[in-house]
Amino acid sequence: MERLSREDAKKRVHAAGLRATAPRVAVLRLLAGSKKPLSHTEVVDAIGSDDWDQATLYRNLLKLVDADLARIANRVDGIARYEARGEDDSPHLHPHFSCRSCGAVECLPDAKLTGPVDRRWHRSLSTSDLQLTGECPDCLKAQSATRKKRATKRRRS
Repeated sequence: MERLSREDAKKRVHAAGLRATAPRVAVLRLLAGSKKPLSHTEVVDAIGSDDWDQATLYRNLLKLVDADLARIANRVDGIARYEARGEDDSPHLHPHFSCRSCGAVECLPDAKLTGPVDRRWHRSLSTSDLQLTGECPDCLKAQSATRKKRATKRRRS
């Protein structure tokens, strides 16, 4: 989803039947402009807690989810990560990748998923999440560099 203007965010919040409070609009704009799902902690870090406390931001995340303006994209290790829903939002049919080492979570929107041919599974799949867990490219690269350093040290010994 692309970045929302403050006015567009206010309109979407009002259209969902909510008051367009400053923290609510700020959270929606942050989620809409993010290229990846964000945890509550990441929202607090990005928006800052000088104006609003962590509990206020958390309550607004939940309100946005309840109003279908945002969704929980995934839960990894008990941490929910949120993303904005588009106005013409279709089912969320791309997987997310979670790194075991650094904890980064990324959307994989270009991943091609094939589903069962049986039409009775269509609705179930449209409400499902697919979470891949492993080592991200950066962590794999760092691990490879560490192994090379160890091997070089062993050869010198």
